[in-house]
Amino acid sequence: MEMVEFDKFKKVTNEKYPHINEYELDDGSLFFIEPNFYTQLEYSKEHFRNDFDKIIDTMIAIVKRNHKIIFTGDYEAPVVYLDDFYYREIDDVLAELKLSFDNKANPHSDWKD
Repeated sequence: MEMVEFDKFKKVTNEKYPHINEYELDDGSLFFIEPNFYTQLEYSKEHFRNDFDKIIDTMIAIVKRNHKIIFTGDYEAPVVYLDDFYYREIDDVLAELKLSFDNKANPHSDWKD
């Protein structure tokens, strides 16, 4: 899957998850972007147009702090499962920027309960 927001980072191929985008920062920190998370991120781009660069910067700051991150669409049903990685959902990223998104009225929303 093409994720232009992360083109500046080294793309890594993980044998266990070859179809999930994994990236490496200059400091060796690793992060995965699951497809459902990316869909939510793209939707956030539309909703938080003026803050989108900050959202990406916050994601990278989270990776630098924790060194191994899986950005997942759902904690309870991740696509990538690795014991030594931390999991973060889009709401975790938005919360660091004091942004929130409530789209529970949309039956197709990934943000519904």
